[in-house]
Amino acid sequence: MELTVAGRTVNVGTGGRSHTGGVPVVLIHGAGMDRTVWQFQARALAGHGYDVYAIDLPGHGGSQGPPPTDIEGYADWLVGFLDAAGIDQAVLVGHSMGSLIAIDVAARHPDRVLALVLLGVAAEMPVHPDLLAAAAADEHRAFELVASWSHAKAAHAGHHPTPGLWMMGASLRLLERSAPGVLHNDLAACDRYGDAAGPAAGIAAPTLFVLGEQDLMTRPAAARPLTDAIAGARVELLEGAGHMMMVEAPDRVIDAIVAFVDTVTGRSGAA
Repeated sequence: MELTVAGRTVNVGTGGRSHTGGVPVVLIHGAGMDRTVWQFQARALAGHGYDVYAIDLPGHGGSQGPPPTDIEGYADWLVGFLDAAGIDQAVLVGHSMGSLIAIDVAARHPDRVLALVLLGVAAEMPVHPDLLAAAAADEHRAFELVASWSHAKAAHAGHHPTPGLWMMGASLRLLERSAPGVLHNDLAACDRYGDAAGPAAGIAAPTLFVLGEQDLMTRPAAARPLTDAIAGARVELLEGAGHMMMVEAPDRVIDAIVAFVDTVTGRSGAA
């Protein structure tokens, strides 16, 4: 489906099912990527009766740009998206940069957030200067580095949950499809955001952290200040999974999200 936010078209995936007035779940992708990283989770959540909004952020995938230049700008845009979609309150599910966006929305607009699920996030997400420079120059090695660091060891040798597909290659192709400058824009936004534990300290919404035990981009230990800052936050550590846990361990990610959201919303989830 398509919506218009601030005069520009936004591409939205619904998990293959029409919305039925269920609880809205907004899936927010990470730096340089798009809504397709949620392909398994979007379908599962829709199948459980939730209204899924897997968004392409501005300038990503099928959404018109330009992308905001900082996390706060992305958060402001997301609130505008909720308004355009007629959503008063939603479950926000973010990955990596998408988690920072969700945190910022929850901190500044608590009335719009029913619950948070944060995947592959750390209190601080600095980016190595060499990677920033390579991304700024649109060098292919920037894509290669991000694709490599985003996957656990097993994923480097295959292990895609869909037979015949190559996990590392799929991530690389996705990054290659991004518009020039988008990856650098997003990495720089993460780098500049600083310590997310400050904004997170005021979050009262029920929160679940889903962390990859082999995540090299946002190591689980680096999430500790965030998990400590949000009262009552739950943590699910996925053994053997890396930063791209949605693809590396799709069933375990689905189980964690569905169980948490079902509990928060007081429902069992109808298939």
